[in-house]
Parts: sequence; structure tokens; C-alpha cells
Amino acid sequence: MSERYYEDFTKGQILPLTKRTITKDEIIAYASVYDAQPFHTDEEAAKKLMLGGLAASGWHTACVIMRMNYDSWLKDTASLGAPGIDELRWVKPVRPHDRLSGRLEILDTRASKSRPKVGLVAMSCTVENQSGDVVLTQKHTQIIRRREAANASFAPPSQSTRADAARPAEAETPQHPPLPGWFEDLQVGAKTALGAETFTRDAIIDFARKYDPQPFHLDEEAARRSLFGRLAASGWHTASAWMKHLVEGRKKYTDTSEQESGPAPQPGPSPGFTNLRWHRPVYAGDTISFATELADKRVTSRPGWGLIFSRNTGINQDGVLVYEFTGSAFWPLRPK
Repeated sequence: MSERYYEDFTKGQILPLTKRTITKDEIIAYASVYDAQPFHTDEEAAKKLMLGGLAASGWHTACVIMRMNYDSWLKDTASLGAPGIDELRWVKPVRPHDRLSGRLEILDTRASKSRPKVGLVAMSCTVENQSGDVVLTQKHTQIIRRREAANASFAPPSQSTRADAARPAEAETPQHPPLPGWFEDLQVGAKTALGAETFTRDAIIDFARKYDPQPFHLDEEAARRSLFGRLAASGWHTASAWMKHLVEGRKKYTDTSEQESGPAPQPGPSPGFTNLRWHRPVYAGDTISFATELADKRVTSRPGWGLIFSRNTGINQDGVLVYEFTGSAFWPLRPK
């Protein structure tokens, strides 16, 4: 039985997070699979790039914070997952040996109108390093069982689709290089297919054990009784897979480009994202096709750098939109 239900969360409540030290090995291990950019994988190369040294992937930091939340309060809570992340900011790089600590503030609570067995708890998370510098902030809403529905099961999730998500990614998205060239070369409105990922049962469980060991990501029976209906991937697993395919697609382009015209521009890090939504569960055996579209760009006050904004999506084998968010990243201007 869980110790916390929806009724145990109140506006203004503060929950401390368990502390966590980040190692160089785990930074490189995560990045090698999901975000193999030099400032996450190569100490010497990282010194010459925008972050000025080796730093954790922002997605890795988000996964670590997920685990800190689980270990401090989620493991004792009748949580049913989250529909998305409203806003996440990577405020400062997370370095090897950083000691992270944080707190969760309850912003609001409300009973669900469509599902009387659950409540919605809006939360804000702030994480700091050993120097007291904020490294990450996040806002999201958690779905939590009501105490009176402690043993209730849920109907399987609807397979209905949004009208704008009814076709497979391949039918909508061209196969041209992702984000080619310098900032000046990027065309707002350009769409790119990034590739597809098949989520196996073993991969879902392995990722969840590291970062998000909620029962519906680990146990078939627990998942059956949850809102997911059966074993489903952590949303952070889906997000990490999107990043993996973005980096791999970018590398294929730069390898070819450098053979033809010399060194390609090296992108900078992302300051964060907004409106991340996990629209539908990703189940074992699902194949998700990822894509990105350049939505906007602007020159920044930082010399030599612009900022780009993208709409990013994941669509399953049935043509259903399961994942989307609005991302941002620093991008180099063409040298004068």
C-alpha cells in the first residue's frame, strides 16, 4: 500500500529531494548512447566548446532528477505518471563530481473531472549543486490516485487519435539533413525525419531501473492496473531516444559535409524546452518515428551565437502522435 495519495498533497507544501553525486563515468555512459556530442563525451574537446568543459547531457540531468524524485517521495506515492513537462530549464551545466540536491514545491491541486479516481498535483522542482547554484528548474503535473480508489483498476487507454496525428511520420516528413549549416543557413519551416526506435521490453525495463523505477515501467501486473493498461516506457526513455536520433542524424550530415567542404559548425547546448507532452503510452514492441521542424530562430546577445526553436515529435507505427515538445538550442553564426 502507498503512504501518499492525492489528498496528502497541499498547495505550498515543500518536499526535499534525495541528494545525488554525478560521476564522469555515468555522464559519458549516458551520452555515448543518447547524446554523443563532444561536450558530453570528450574531456579535451569539451574544453574548447561553449560549455568550457565536460558536462552532463541535459536529458541525462533530467533523468537523474527523475530518479531523485522517485527515491525521495514517488516510491511511496500512488502515482500514475505525468502527462508531460510544462517547462524545463537547464540553468547551469552539471559537471563531474557535482553534488545535486533539490526541493519540490506543490503549486496547486485539483480533482480530475474526467477520472474521479485520480487527482492532479501541479509541482515545481528546483535543483542546485554543491555551491548553491541552481542547475535545473522544472514545472509539471503529476497524476495521483485518490485514497478511496487505492485498489481500483482502470479501463485500457483509448486508442483514438488527434486529427493532426492520424498519418505516419514518413508520410509527412521529408528525409533531408537535420539542421544543416550555420545559423544563417537554417530555414524556418524545414522538417526532417530523424529515424525510428523500436522499444523492446528489456530496454524499457533496463532504462526504468536506472532512472524511473515506477511499477508500470517494470511490472506487467502493476502496469495492467494503472492508467497505462500494460507495460510502458518511461517518458524520459522516449525523450532520450528522440535525442539519440537527432544526434545520429546530425552526425551523418556533418560527416558527409566535412568531406566535401571542411569542418561543419558545432551546435551549442540547449537552455531548455517547453510544452513536452506524452500523448499516448509507448508500449513494448512499439516503433516510434521521430522528427523535428525548425519553428523559429533569433540572434542572441552572445557574440557569435543565435538561438533556434524547434517542434519535435514522435509518431508510432499506427500513425498516432505519442510525443512532442518545443525545444531550443544555441547555434553558431557564420564567422565573419
